[in-house]
Amino acid sequence: MNFKQELQTLNNRLDKYRGKMVSARQRNDRVIIAQFQTEIDSLTQKIAHLKSQQGEQMSNKGSSIKALAFNRTLTKAEQADMGKLKKSVRGLVVVHPMTAIGREIGVTTVTGFAPTKF
Repeated sequence: MNFKQELQTLNNRLDKYRGKMVSARQRNDRVIIAQFQTEIDSLTQKIAHLKSQQGEQMSNKGSSIKALAFNRTLTKAEQADMGKLKKSVRGLVVVHPMTAIGREIGVTTVTGFAPTKF
């Protein structure tokens, strides 16, 4: 399971437990409240751990992309025919500014990174 799916399932479980805890508080059931509080705390810790792992992975991926020798902004014509461009340039990595890796690197336009000049 990837980070995104696992985060989603953990967040869904957290929302479910929070809803059940509200109803337990209305009933004033202290045992159930304590049980849900421990579950909520453990889920919160797992979510924080997964988010930090995801951030680490993005940072490593961003640094490996930035380490490529050459980069430049792609023209609209190149963006329109991405398949042809990728076939002509070995090892080309295209980064869009709206993706997570694009935000991590800090690009403002669609940029191509490659080991050689293209």
